Amino acid sequence: MNGTLTWKLAALLIAVAAIGHEYAVKALAAGDPMYIAFYRVALVTIAAGAFVLVALPPRRTAYILGFVVCAGLLAYAFYLQYVELLEPCPLCFLQRLCVIVLGFVFLAAAVHDPGRIGAWVYALFAALAGGAGVALAARHVWIQNLPAGRTPACGMGIEYMLETLPFLEVLSKSLAGSGECAEKGWQFLNLALPGWTFVFFVAVTIAAIVVAARNR
Repeated sequence: MNGTLTWKLAALLIAVAAIGHEYAVKALAAGDPMYIAFYRVALVTIAAGAFVLVALPPRRTAYILGFVVCAGLLAYAFYLQYVELLEPCPLCFLQRLCVIVLGFVFLAAAVHDPGRIGAWVYALFAALAGGAGVALAARHVWIQNLPAGRTPACGMGIEYMLETLPFLEVLSKSLAGSGECAEKGWQFLNLALPGWTFVFFVAVTIAAIVVAARNR
């Protein structure tokens, strides 16, 4: 009886969510495009977070999987850059650095295979890198959805800035964004790369915290 009620409740919640989604899309589509862009990102982020909570494997396997996902994202980023010739904008470069840091955190955790306290230490580092990635990706999504007249002007490429400017100035200019950051380019399910990196950073941060909270 309880199982039947659970499935009926789940079906009802899915139906309500689907109807609510349709009304939300229609309402947001009539207003600022920025709203619907962040709504789509939030929706996919919630789905990814729910999947992480349900399907997360044991601690060491989760760390290995996290490292593999980070390595895969970096490999795809380099493919887009050197094969598809899509030069990364300054914000893309900073997000890539966050992925690299997360990859090293997960690799160290997988090799170490820590206990509960050690897992919380790794979760803290993952949350710091993931939180920085979330902020960068959110700003990138915001810039991409600005009206045409409000997008930043194109600036120097990231490689040129790194060669000619102090690091803090490079960081400041990168955070400000540039015209290159407004280009959406590759998209999947109506989300551009910054939207998907936002989902990734949230999901891995949740995963690191949940893994630390479990016994193994």
